[in-house]
Amino acid sequence: MLEGTKINSPSQMSSIFDIAKDTVLFLLLSCYYILESLFWTLVPNIMRPMKSLKDDVILITGGGGGVGRQLAIRLARLGARVILWDINKEALEKSCNDLKDEGYEVRGDVVDLADKESVYAAADKVKKEVGKVDILINNAGVVFGETLLDLSDTAIETTYKVNILAHYWTTKSFLPDMINSGKGHIVTVGSVAGLLGTYRCTDYSATKFATVGFHESLFTELRAHGHNTIYSTLVCPYYINTGMFDGVTPRLMPMLEPDYVAETMIDSIRKNEVNCIMPGSVRYLLPLKCLLPAKMCWDLMHRVMKGPQSMMHLKRKPKLT
Repeated sequence: MLEGTKINSPSQMSSIFDIAKDTVLFLLLSCYYILESLFWTLVPNIMRPMKSLKDDVILITGGGGGVGRQLAIRLARLGARVILWDINKEALEKSCNDLKDEGYEVRGDVVDLADKESVYAAADKVKKEVGKVDILINNAGVVFGETLLDLSDTAIETTYKVNILAHYWTTKSFLPDMINSGKGHIVTVGSVAGLLGTYRCTDYSATKFATVGFHESLFTELRAHGHNTIYSTLVCPYYINTGMFDGVTPRLMPMLEPDYVAETMIDSIRKNEVNCIMPGSVRYLLPLKCLLPAKMCWDLMHRVMKGPQSMMHLKRKPKLT
């Protein structure tokens, strides 16, 4: 599907002249890209061109609570047609009722994202009964918060199925229609824990690292084959105060609130941003892990940030056997 637009591969090695020409062009364009980025960074959102989401069909996984519920409410207020998926029927009904109380129509489907066939069946039902999905927000996630040797095999498998494998099944279901229509947006919700390994998160961090690779690879496939109107956005927030990380006490910055995360995500989607890291200051710290000596990085994490110590207070989740 993605290979509808073929890439012209050179039949022989590029000449030195071609390499030099492309390098000079890259440097010139880089100056433009940097200036453009600085300009839009300084311009307030109210003055920026933001795409309309009115009448767009937006599907949100993990819509039963937390950020998913806040996204649904705000997107409905912007005129979007919202579809919510969640495994928790009661939480899903609560989200749907919140939207209906404000006068918005909403569709809620109980879907087990850990079950590939259930995902495909639910996606087929949406396409038949609603039509094309314009924006897919892969938001659902689980965390068990155990050290590696305390994690059950079932917990590890569930984390991978929900946090990353489900992204493949949902995207494969809805991306073809986006490509056919020339309009679409895939939003991948990762985490700062997918940019920096986190204590008691060998499963969770690994799946969130995988979401980063998934997003970046999908982005290159779409661009390489000329699907420039199909956008992809990676969202990497810090700890969010949704209950997933109950008990955690970050030292240097407080947890993010779900309404702030949802609002920032929507702004990022409407600006067609490729990456959205929250808070923005975190992006300036991440390169340090590659630039500083490993011992220095550990001391910064352990002594100054006290990352492992804060995660030691994470309330344990029910164990899966």
